[in-house]
Amino acid sequence: MKLRLGAALFGLGVLLLVFAAGLPFYVAPAVTKLPYDLEPTTSVAEAKDARFLKITATGSSVSIDVPQATLRSSVEVIPQPEDTKDRVPKELKGDAVIWNVFQTVERVDTEDVISQYSTELALYRISGAAAPWKEQWLNETGAKDTPVGNVSYSGQIYKFPFGTKKRDYQVFDRDLKRAVPAKFTGTETIKGVETYRFEQRIENEVLATPEDSIRTLIGKFAPGATSGQIVYSNTRTLWVDPVTGSYVNVREQQHKELRPNTGTPTVLLDADFNYTDDTVSRSVETVKGNRFKIGMISLWGPIIAGVLGLIALIAGVWLVTRPNGGSARHRAEGPSADPTPTTVDQEPVRETPAPVGGPLTDEIPPASTNWRSDDPTVPTQRSVPGEVEQR
Repeated sequence: MKLRLGAALFGLGVLLLVFAAGLPFYVAPAVTKLPYDLEPTTSVAEAKDARFLKITATGSSVSIDVPQATLRSSVEVIPQPEDTKDRVPKELKGDAVIWNVFQTVERVDTEDVISQYSTELALYRISGAAAPWKEQWLNETGAKDTPVGNVSYSGQIYKFPFGTKKRDYQVFDRDLKRAVPAKFTGTETIKGVETYRFEQRIENEVLATPEDSIRTLIGKFAPGATSGQIVYSNTRTLWVDPVTGSYVNVREQQHKELRPNTGTPTVLLDADFNYTDDTVSRSVETVKGNRFKIGMISLWGPIIAGVLGLIALIAGVWLVTRPNGGSARHRAEGPSADPTPTTVDQEPVRETPAPVGGPLTDEIPPASTNWRSDDPTVPTQRSVPGEVEQR
């Protein structure tokens, strides 16, 4: 029984040590990738008292205005596992996932839709950066048929890499249709989670705008101008969880204005978008859960399994090799210690009365009367009853 238990503990210890060694090398890499079946997520940001361009078409007439109100932007990310399986090119198999993303900006008080866009793109599963995919597309106009390949994504878009570093990253800007550096500016703790803060500054960039759109805006805001351009600025601040690369908080200070060749510029957008508190809280909870899983698999799991494995291994070896206390006592009391057999086949010894006064008797013999001492200091021998004392 002792040998079987020791062997079982030894085998368990070896298994736990192998498991501890394999976790960080084989299991951990699998959880530091974007999963194919990622749950859809929605992020909400609001801009208080924003100024924005509102174009309303009523029949044949078009109304253009720049009102002021609170705006809400909702971005929904929906992973496409089936499309990833069937449509990802061979060179990206296992390394990329396909996402569909939808954004809606609406006025909070009236729920009027101000702008919308939808897109489909491929992302690398580890870095979170855009993967080169010919079938990616971006729809900003609401047209039913969107040309495939009408956009070329690059850099980080909706997340940063697993294991984000304290360095600058290229982050894609949808208005410019290209990536712009986002500089690492420090660390900041948000609701108990330490994040890396990155800042991307876009200043006075001229946007590519269709000519008919420019003419419409000039006709409304600068009738005396013959041409113009839309100039765009944005300070984008991203608070990123360095373990998972997920956004914990986002702020975008956007500004767009029409600059005609003559006349006064007109502000078309002035909005300071910030993640809502509910979005930040949900992001923090998600990050904490994913951090725990990654930590258990890559750090604490191997440590715990390794310690338990060593304990089981040592206990198994000790049980197998330790001496048996009962057997040792048996050997000490056995023939090697005393050659005299403990059992002898012989007749039982019968007790026979020994001769009275013999050398083997237990009785004290009577005092002898055959001697007498002449020394007066020695007491005389008492006489036996019936014997006459002689002097």
